[in-house]
Amino acid sequence: MKNAFSRIALGLGILTMTGAALAGGMSGKLAVKGSDQDVSGGTVSADMVMADSNGWLVVHRTDKAMKPGPVVAYAPLKKGQNHDVAAILTEPVKSGEMLMLMLHGEAGGMKTGIFEYTLGAKEDGPIKVDGKLVMDVITAK
Repeated sequence: MKNAFSRIALGLGILTMTGAALAGGMSGKLAVKGSDQDVSGGTVSADMVMADSNGWLVVHRTDKAMKPGPVVAYAPLKKGQNHDVAAILTEPVKSGEMLMLMLHGEAGGMKTGIFEYTLGAKEDGPIKVDGKLVMDVITAK
């Protein structure tokens, strides 16, 4: 009986260490994770955003071409892992429309804490890793 408990304890210890290793590996990577969602309440949310500095979750309209379009919402982010980040929509979004949830920085603008980006500008602009945008695309329901 003692031997069985030892094996169970060892197995639980390995599972715990594996979970910690997976969580630790995720913490260093910039990421945006979203899910298709109902936006009829006037907000859109990201499930998780990992940022290497304070910045912005920016919601762009997009389509099958996957090119970022006009900004329809944004919300501030803190450095590190951010969960359930809600952004208030600044214009209506219909069910079936595609939205690009994107990580933007807090750099190059005139004021810290004020979102200053306009499409194509450098102020508070998109963050790229290896030339690729840090983003996720969802569909409004």
